[in-house]
Amino acid sequence: MIRNETEYQEASARLAEERNRLADRRSRLKEAGLGDEEIKRVIDPMESFHLQLQEEVESYERLKRGEFEELDNLRGFGHLLISLRIAQGMSQRELARRLGVHESQVSRDERNEYHGITLERTIKILDALNARLHTKVEILAPRETALA
Repeated sequence: MIRNETEYQEASARLAEERNRLADRRSRLKEAGLGDEEIKRVIDPMESFHLQLQEEVESYERLKRGEFEELDNLRGFGHLLISLRIAQGMSQRELARRLGVHESQVSRDERNEYHGITLERTIKILDALNARLHTKVEILAPRETALA
C-alpha cells in the first residue's frame, strides 16, 4: 500500500519505467523469433508485477479523491484509518503531532494497519483526522434459540 506522496511519486515513476521495459522486452522477444505463446510465458510475470503496481497507484489516487471502500464487520478498518489520512493530504508527521506521539509510532501503526489498537485509541485517531464513523448493523438471519 502506498502511504504517502513520496511513495506515490516513486511508484508512478516506476510504473512508467516498467511500462517501457515491458514494451521493450516484448519487442526484443518478437525480434528473437519467439511465438506469441512463448512471449506470453516470459512476459506474464512482468505484467503481473506491473498490474499490481498500477492497482496500488490507482488505489492511492482514489484515496486522495476521498473514495473509500465499505467495511464488512470492521475488516480493513486499519486500512481505512490510513486512507482517511491520505484523503486529507495529511502526513504521518502531522497525524503524530495531533496525537501527541512520535512520528515513528504512526509509521509503525500504519505498517501494521493498526492491528490490535484499542477502541479508545481509535476514537483519538478519528478525532485527530477530524473524521466521523457511522455504522449500520444488520442481522442477517435470526438465530435459533436452543430449548432447554
